[in-house]
Amino acid sequence: MYKIDLHTHSTNSHDGGISYAQYKKALDNGHLDYIAVTDHNNVDMALSLQQDLGDRIIVGEEIMTTEGEIIGLFLEAKIPQGMSPIDTIHLIKSQNGIVYIPHPFETIRKGLHPAILEEIADKIDIIEVCNGRAFAQNRSEQTVVWARMNNKPGAASSDAHGYKGLGKTYTTVPSLVSRENLVEQVAHGTPITGRPAIRTLLYPKYNRIRKKISRHV
Repeated sequence: MYKIDLHTHSTNSHDGGISYAQYKKALDNGHLDYIAVTDHNNVDMALSLQQDLGDRIIVGEEIMTTEGEIIGLFLEAKIPQGMSPIDTIHLIKSQNGIVYIPHPFETIRKGLHPAILEEIADKIDIIEVCNGRAFAQNRSEQTVVWARMNNKPGAASSDAHGYKGLGKTYTTVPSLVSRENLVEQVAHGTPITGRPAIRTLLYPKYNRIRKKISRHV
């Protein structure tokens, strides 16, 4: 079995804190076998990591649309923020990418509204049924039901913004992962829903404050 995490944030996210060295460490020590680097509206770190570490890194981007966030996986270039969900999905597909829906139904973290999900349901490839940071507003049960009703593969991902958030929430799949087989692999996979330490929830706020201070020093 192979462990994959399809939603993480590097130091290139405004609130992310996982460094290049920490991604490499997580792969080399067996915490995970594949990691998607899905920075907010940015693919620079993901592309750099993939160039050096190979296919164990999946190039992704968490894109802010007019209705909430959508992740594109196996991207080749940055997709602009601020477009409609359908236009964002069109650009993901134009790169032969995979449409992944993070933390759906949530309002705190800009998840897509149920009505929007229904509008784009036929274009969704994978939906996040467990988010490792979903404590205050956990919609996992609602998402599992939606995934089953719409016949969509469900993944568990960490949404880690710091190194200690990795390796607790992920999906195990039976075979090596590629762009061509990821959806099928997740469909036959198992979400692992272990929770990281509560303090890891503070990573985004800590990272935003730290970066703001460093810009003014």
